[in-house]
Amino acid sequence: MRFQFTDDQRVLKAATRELLERVCPIEALRAVLDGPPALDRRMWAALAEAGVFALRLPEAAGGVGLGRVEAVLVFEELGRALVPGPLVASHLAAGVVPGAATGDRVVARVDGGLVAWLAAADAVVAADMGRVPVDTARAVPLRSLDPLTPLHRVASPRVETGFEAGGWDVEAALLVAAEQLGTAARVTDVAVRYAKEREQFGRPVGAFQAVKHLCADMLVRTEVARAAVYGAAVTGDRVEVAGAKLLADDAAVQGARDCLQVHGGMGFTWEADVHLHLKRAWVRAGMRPRAAEAEEVQAQALTVASL
Repeated sequence: MRFQFTDDQRVLKAATRELLERVCPIEALRAVLDGPPALDRRMWAALAEAGVFALRLPEAAGGVGLGRVEAVLVFEELGRALVPGPLVASHLAAGVVPGAATGDRVVARVDGGLVAWLAAADAVVAADMGRVPVDTARAVPLRSLDPLTPLHRVASPRVETGFEAGGWDVEAALLVAAEQLGTAARVTDVAVRYAKEREQFGRPVGAFQAVKHLCADMLVRTEVARAAVYGAAVTGDRVEVAGAKLLADDAAVQGARDCLQVHGGMGFTWEADVHLHLKRAWVRAGMRPRAAEAEEVQAQALTVASL
């Protein structure tokens, strides 16, 4: 059996990348780094018009009528382009929170007691899409690793005793894994391009064995994660999604770290874009299921399979 994307799926992926190059270039992201992060509502409206949030709503309900695989392809591109904002929360809230599908309302989501983009949100939901009574006046702002992902810690009955305390949402985890895959692929491309262009001692740095190994390792991690994420998109299985998140987190975080090393001393500067990818990957890796949780799911599945 061969699994191949359809022509329509390939067109969707390519069109999404083209759109993001227009509405969310890296120059626009860098322009807001010096001040408090603010959600670009024009960009948000452009994403909504392209169907990012209504992608899986039935056409009868005003949606695009596509499925989980198409959503993963789109979110891979969103991750690749470092698009800021509560993308996963708003996508999953389409059809649940009025205005989420059309981009008229921005929806944030509680994840382990943390809310990203709380100040920009028009509504806050729990991991199971239930409304969460959040006292925003008592929300505690945190210093986020990612300058483009503001975080708050909140308290609510759901966070303390409900779904958030005991589980994680499979659909959200899959989409975050897809974003991480996009980051892993992007930093691999950036590292390879830089290794071909940057010269030391009259040779491209990519000619040196140590740099070759870094780039090769990045590619292997990315492609292993890609297989896992795409496979989980087809099945929607909780165990496979946990494995995909685990592999995609590693590919994104370690890939961005290796990309930084390929850039040498320049990679550690504020001017190098790679640090933005690394910081976003770190933040996503902290979303549920975190590494220990995903590993526990895998261990339990292997235990059951061995009985």
